[in-house]
Amino acid sequence: MTWPGLLTPDGNRWHYLDTAATAQKPQAVIDAAAAAMGRDYATVHRGVYARSAEMTLAYEAARRKVAAFIGGAESEVVFTRGATEAINLVANTWGTANLKAGDRVLLSTLEHHANIVPWQMLRDRTGIEIDVCPLTADGRIDLDAAEAMLTPAHKLVALAHVSNVLGSVLDVERAVRLAHGVGAKILIDGCQAVPRLPVNVAALGCDFYAFSAHKLYGPTGIGALWAKEEILAAMPPWQGGGAMIDRVTFEKTTYAPPPQRFEAGTPAIVEAIAFGAAVDFVSDIGLEAIDAHERALVAKARDALRATNAVTLFGPDEAAGIVSFALDSVHPHDLGTILDEEGVAIRAGHHCAQPLMDHLGVPATARASFGIYSDESDIEALIRGIDRTRRIFG
Repeated sequence: MTWPGLLTPDGNRWHYLDTAATAQKPQAVIDAAAAAMGRDYATVHRGVYARSAEMTLAYEAARRKVAAFIGGAESEVVFTRGATEAINLVANTWGTANLKAGDRVLLSTLEHHANIVPWQMLRDRTGIEIDVCPLTADGRIDLDAAEAMLTPAHKLVALAHVSNVLGSVLDVERAVRLAHGVGAKILIDGCQAVPRLPVNVAALGCDFYAFSAHKLYGPTGIGALWAKEEILAAMPPWQGGGAMIDRVTFEKTTYAPPPQRFEAGTPAIVEAIAFGAAVDFVSDIGLEAIDAHERALVAKARDALRATNAVTLFGPDEAAGIVSFALDSVHPHDLGTILDEEGVAIRAGHHCAQPLMDHLGVPATARASFGIYSDESDIEALIRGIDRTRRIFG
């Protein structure tokens, strides 16, 4: 089977609707990881024996695949533990070197905690100020408001390409123009965009782009930071150790050029190679096809949920792969528990977006999110589970 994780222990289909949290892995990615950890395994970059050289080539080939997947150059891609570490890396290197008391950072109401907390931590150390862009009525980042808010004091804009709660899609090109118009750099959190939308960082014009492998049908524990070459070259290292050095003495250490400067220690070799396999898998299907497939499922799901007359829907109708909702008088956690009994997996909670929950006026939402493997039977199972939940709760 292409998707081993979609079978229950008794061999039935598991209706997995939590892809926005983490995607199931195709057999091709599992096989690539198994081969890299077993038959092909060796360290990279330092071994002089043949298998180490071959593994080094495979590791760097994965970097090239990831870079090409988003329209960047391999010298511009840093492997990280995930998007969270990628954003923290920017905050602790570029941010520390370039932001000072009085400078301002613009975020939005719908950001994931990973694109809020690192900037708050930097604020507490340096005295920068954080501004929050509001949302439109249908849950999009309000770029008209952003345009009115931005000033030359803003040195960074950091926004989600696709909301992990609402599925709303940012007009990145306009956001880039607005940020650059006041001299600010712009970071895009691409976690939810890269698995479902064609992304070309050169065309978008952003300065930083962060994403994770595990939402792209790859392994956990690895992600990528893309940044413009000249920006990376000017950034100081964050973590010290092996691999990121040029020359070490007790008097002074000089550092390797990017991206190695930001990859201290033995890297996630197996994960990087599996990351590359995930890129190959998604590329073979095509992001345009994936986007069309998921948008069709979102439309069907929203129509089916709306027809129950007991659901509040959040976000725009044209959401990318994600539907958040609330069932009248039923806590999302209770709904999630009953759906689990029906073989349906959704996410229930604040989705690491508590400021957005405050904005929506709810403590949590239920979230159904789709992937390559999703189909209409998943929506049918979701509605059956909701109907059962309504009967239980009267």
